[in-house]
Amino acid sequence: MEPTIVRYLLLAAVLFCLGLFGVLWKRNIIIVLVSIELMLNAANINLVAFSRMGMAPNISGQVFALFAMVIAACEVAVGLAVLISLYRNRNSSDVKDMNLTKW
Repeated sequence: MEPTIVRYLLLAAVLFCLGLFGVLWKRNIIIVLVSIELMLNAANINLVAFSRMGMAPNISGQVFALFAMVIAACEVAVGLAVLISLYRNRNSSDVKDMNLTKW
């Protein structure tokens, strides 16, 4: 049984909703970063699914997904740097402490 594009879109929608839930309702910055990664992966699944099963299948969606993965890796590096700086100065990894930018 070959998967259809509907299954890929449903998987991406579930991943995106889980990521959105984590971003909106969790307080730990690490959980928020992981949730953002889930949302980016949902977008990557859509890009690859449409590039393979779209009206004119080509490789452009896969190339865009690769660029999105590189950007996501950079985003994680910057996010972890901010987290380490926040933890060193505030001894907290809570999102509500992020608005206190006075060091």
